[in-house]
Amino acid sequence: MAAELQIKDDKNETAATASLNAFLDFFSHEAAGGVVLGIATLAALAFSNSPWRDLYTQFTQMPGTVDVGGILVLHKPLVVWVNDLWMAVFFFLVGLEIKREFVEGELGSRSQAVLPVAAALGGMVVPAIIYALINTGDATALRGWAIPAATDIAFALGIVMLLGSRVPASLKVFLTAVAIIDDLGAIVVIAVFYTADLSLIALALALIGVAGLFLLNRAGVRRPDAYIVVGLVIWVCVLKSGVHATLAGVLTALAIPMRDHAGEPLAGKLEHALHPWVAFVVLPTFAFVNAGVTLVGLSPAALLNAIPLGIAAGLVIGKTVGVFGTAWLMIRSKLAAAPAGATTRQLFGVCVLCGIGFTMSLFIGSLAFEGLDPGYETQLKLGVLAGSLIAGTLGTLILRRA
Repeated sequence: MAAELQIKDDKNETAATASLNAFLDFFSHEAAGGVVLGIATLAALAFSNSPWRDLYTQFTQMPGTVDVGGILVLHKPLVVWVNDLWMAVFFFLVGLEIKREFVEGELGSRSQAVLPVAAALGGMVVPAIIYALINTGDATALRGWAIPAATDIAFALGIVMLLGSRVPASLKVFLTAVAIIDDLGAIVVIAVFYTADLSLIALALALIGVAGLFLLNRAGVRRPDAYIVVGLVIWVCVLKSGVHATLAGVLTALAIPMRDHAGEPLAGKLEHALHPWVAFVVLPTFAFVNAGVTLVGLSPAALLNAIPLGIAAGLVIGKTVGVFGTAWLMIRSKLAAAPAGATTRQLFGVCVLCGIGFTMSLFIGSLAFEGLDPGYETQLKLGVLAGSLIAGTLGTLILRRA
């Protein structure tokens, strides 16, 4: 009996160690990736405001074609390939992270999930309301209501990494969970609100592919490449259906089993392998081709236009009020426990960092203003860059003083 208990304790300790290592690995990649993301953003701004700005534009619009025997022909500029295909890889990783957190991680039980879930929901609703209030009366501008509702996990964790021991481990876990729930909310928003005219045939084929993923899972298939092949077919169908193609990445990830037949992590290994590529290649590439905005001829007053003002106010004020206000109410009403070892000021500082929208805000904005006058794109980028910069600076100062 004693031996059995010892074996059980060893297994529990091993599982706990594995879970901690998975989080630390996730955190290190996201945080370091935030630094690379910042470099790519600065490079985009430098090129787009230099004598080589035309070369930068030509690079982002460089055409690329995929032709499969004349049956399937996809002809798109580089920026669209990045936003539709490369970001599908990012959303595939997000899907793996969401599944891990809900099955085995910090969101696996109600007591653990209630605070970050509530805070993330508050952090999506309040910024959207602020943006809508500022842009009331402009139907076109209102299409961007979801832009300030997003959090950029790479940038936020990058700042937390630089702050080191000033941020308790419990708040790092809280920030990670909030950002993951935020990504899940963004996926739902994209699927429901930013879908073009639907092709029912392509959508039906995509649903058949999703059914194929389900059957692979039910049949006990443990080869990730089988799911990825089906996922690529779904990606093409979703792309042609009018629903944004990146959703295919999430659906594919959610179908992959957590463990193989020997009980070893399967989805976790795939997540571990993808993290460096997404953190250091996919997201920086997205930032470089999307963050370039020409500031020549723009005055500080341009930030007071309704769209950039709504985005910046939503990110800085809306995110802080939504995330911190909801978390504070949950803790005061004893519906959730406060992050262990963290002061109210430290919690407030981390909630301010949630206002760094960047990657997801730019992505949602590109969908909201797709096909419109380029002036909307400029206003989008101004608002996202200004709001994210202010939120990052304020959050850092608060945490340093805390």
